[in-house]
Formats: sequence, structure tokens, C-alpha cells
Amino acid sequence: MGIGVHALLCAAVLLATIPAQAQAPAGPDRTLEKVKIDANGAPPPVPIEDIIRQFAAKESEFRVARGEYTYTQTVLVEDLGKYGDKIGEYRVVSDIIFTPDGKRYEKITFAPPHTLKSISMTQEDERDIANVFPFVLGTEELPKYDLEYLGRQPVDEIGTYVFSIRPKRMEPGQRYFQGTVWVDDRELQIVKSFGKSVPDSPKKSQENLFPMFETWREQIDGKHWFPTLTRANDTLHFKTGGGDVRIKISVRYTNYKRFRSTTRILNAEPVKPEEKKPPQQ
Repeated sequence: MGIGVHALLCAAVLLATIPAQAQAPAGPDRTLEKVKIDANGAPPPVPIEDIIRQFAAKESEFRVARGEYTYTQTVLVEDLGKYGDKIGEYRVVSDIIFTPDGKRYEKITFAPPHTLKSISMTQEDERDIANVFPFVLGTEELPKYDLEYLGRQPVDEIGTYVFSIRPKRMEPGQRYFQGTVWVDDRELQIVKSFGKSVPDSPKKSQENLFPMFETWREQIDGKHWFPTLTRANDTLHFKTGGGDVRIKISVRYTNYKRFRSTTRILNAEPVKPEEKKPPQQ
């Protein structure tokens, strides 16, 4: 994500570098190269290249299955002060739907005026929330990335293969994931990812930085692993203007409901925040 500091930078920056005292619990070390993996464990039963090919195919299959579900997405960005106290927040609740041709539509159902003070949301943030946080590495994306097998590591008693992922090159205007993924060694699907959105933008006039985040998946239909939570707890280190800015982010994906649709989606434009009243408690 990206979120900016001060009026001069208010179009840019959100996620960045997790300080040791504020790391999200139950996550790996934020330095990608320091993710602790059992490199001395037994080798995989099939060649690494075959594992990558098979799990990418499963991820493509998952993308198609996800297109048959609606779900609710709840985004909370907290602007934290020097001592960790919340000084502002950005909150949006949306209904998400995919059309048969794979297009993603979002209808905002609740969006009170934000109270962010030192940061502000940007188009890059919105794109990352939609596409990078719930990262899917299907056959279509595979040529864009370099993968390195790191070893094995259990995730909540699930055996996994662990891979580091880096984009081979970055095309202008495109967003990518860089980090680590944990792949179920039986289902061959991603069950967890940890990393950040890239590239950053260090421009002095619009410094745009992005944080480390972690996304967990759960089996929703008894077959596919769907994203259920993305979380970040980070400090953005700006070189100009604002200095260090602390943030927390959570994105929850809930109320998965299966449907099949061959009709055109109508009224899918986001509801303007000022025209939408908060839901009844």
C-alpha cells in the first residue's frame, strides 16, 4: 500500500518496515532473507520445477473458483502517534463480486469520513488491497517471477513447501508481490504469504513507500484456500518531510457466499461515503 506524509505528500504511502517492538504476532521475521526454514529436511518427493508448475496450476484453478463467490472486505488503516496511540483511521467496508470474465467489482457499503492525519490513501493502496494483499500466483503470473525453493516449514500443523518470490522485472504502472509464500505440500495451494508490494517510489515530491504484510488463507469450500486476513504493523521511513510514520492495517475477507452468474453486473459503482449511513448496530 502507499500513503503520503504532509500536504505535499498526501497522495502517497502506507506499508513499509515493521519495527521489532511492533511486529504482528505469529509472523515470521520481517527481513525476507531471514525467514527461518528447515533447509536440512527431506527433499520434496518430486522435482522443484514440477511442484512450482503444479501449485501455479492449482492457483489458477482457485482464481476461477473465487470468481463464483461474493464476499465482504473490511479495511482498517490506523494512523499511530509517536507512542503508539491512534490519531486517525481509514475504514471502508465493501461487497466484492467477480464477473464470469474475471472482472472485480467493489460496492462500498460503509465508509465514514477518514481521520488520517500524517498519511493518506492512494490509488496504489487501493490496487494493492485488491490484487497484491490476496496474492494469487497462477500459471499466468508465473513468467513474471523468479522463485527459489527455501525448504519446508509447518503452518498450523500443515506441512508446506516454502518459496521466495521476486519479480523478474517491473513494468511501468504495474504492481507486484515480493516476499515468501507457504504452499500446502498436499493440496499444492498457497496457505500464507509474507512480503510487500513493489515497487516503492522514492520521489521527493511524492515519496511512496509500502510495508511488509502477512496474508492468511483458510479452506472455505473444502477444496480451495481463500484469503481471510491480511495484517501489517509497520513504520514508514520517509526521507523527506514527515520522518517515521507508524501504521497498522487489517483487511478481513468474510461472508464468502457462492453464486453463479452469467448476467451483466449493474449498479456496481462505489457508493459515495457521504451518501451512505453507517449500518445499524
